[in-house]
Parts: sequence; C-alpha cells; structure tokens
Amino acid sequence: MQRRQPAAAKTQGSAGEDRPARERLLAVAGELFYRQGIRSVGVDEIIAAADVAKMSLYRSFASKDALIAEYLRERDESYWRHWDAVIERHPEGPRAQLLALFRSLARRAARPDWRGCPFTNAAIEFPEPDHPGRRVAEAHKRELRRRLRDLARAAGAHDAAALGDQLVLLFEGVYASVQTFGAKGPAAAVVQAVDAVIAAQLH
Repeated sequence: MQRRQPAAAKTQGSAGEDRPARERLLAVAGELFYRQGIRSVGVDEIIAAADVAKMSLYRSFASKDALIAEYLRERDESYWRHWDAVIERHPEGPRAQLLALFRSLARRAARPDWRGCPFTNAAIEFPEPDHPGRRVAEAHKRELRRRLRDLARAAGAHDAAALGDQLVLLFEGVYASVQTFGAKGPAAAVVQAVDAVIAAQLH
C-alpha cells in the first residue's frame, strides 16, 4: 500500500521550497519517523517527501542514523522548552508545577495524532546501546528522571528519589497505555494518581 506523503511534502511554488534542504529533510523525517516508526521509513521515502536530491541528504547528514539522532535532539530541545514554559506559568510552587506538567501530558495524549513519546519509541526500536538514536533517548529519560526528582525534593517529599521514580513510571504509563487504550483509558486518571502519590509523600 502506498503511504500518504506528509503535508510538509509541499506542492510546486509553496513556501516550503524556500526552506534549506537540511531543514526540510529534518521536518519531513521527523513527521514520518513519529507517525510510521523509524525503522519502517526508508531514506528514499524521506528524500521524495522532502523533494530534494539524494546528495542533499548526505551533505546534511552522514547517514540515516545521524538523521535519526538529530531528529531526536530537536525533539529533546522542543520538549524541554515546553517543560520550562509550563513550570514558569505556575510560580506558586513545585506541587502545582508537577500537577500542571501531568495535565499538559494528558492533553497531549488526547490528540488524535498522538503516538506516544518519541524517545520511548526510539528506545524500543533500537535496543543496541551504541545506536546514536538510543543514546539521545536515554539521555532524555535521565534528564526527565533528574527533573522529577528535583521537583519532588523541592515539594518537600520524605523520599524525593522514590517520588521522582514513581512520577517517571506515571509518565511512562501514559506513553504506553494510550497506544492500546486510547486517551480515555487509564491515562485519563494520571493527574489524580500524581496528586495521590505526592500527598502520600508529604504527610
């Protein structure tokens, strides 16, 4: 079955044609990787969707693995910008910030085009510890764990490390459960679960 090309794959004369080839390749690859899975998307499909010459891809990225790692690095930067923006909107304290982060996660999980966490997905697709994409994914998850533990500590948790890890599990539970149950399944209860585990650590 022929795959539908992403909207970013442009028509003649569109503004997308003026974007640098590297930027177009990264945008198209990111959409295809996230929607279809990284391993299932070939280089030729990316080149065709981005409407660039094959040489443009290899001038911009040494290999598909390099493109995968850059896609994930770009997602990583975007994710932490979003995280910081959520935190800044809730100066009232770390407990409110944690609840806001999980409310934001629940909203994103309810989107029709949601396919879970790109870093979790990449780690599943690439079990090899030395794969460039897996290294980016693992670094992202370590940072998620560190930030949640820091917020748990700032909230006054009796055992900040334990609370942080419980919150990591709730994050990952949303990522996994939406794939099978949808946004109205167990993921819909995540904010209540977060509130409960935080309350248990503060008493």
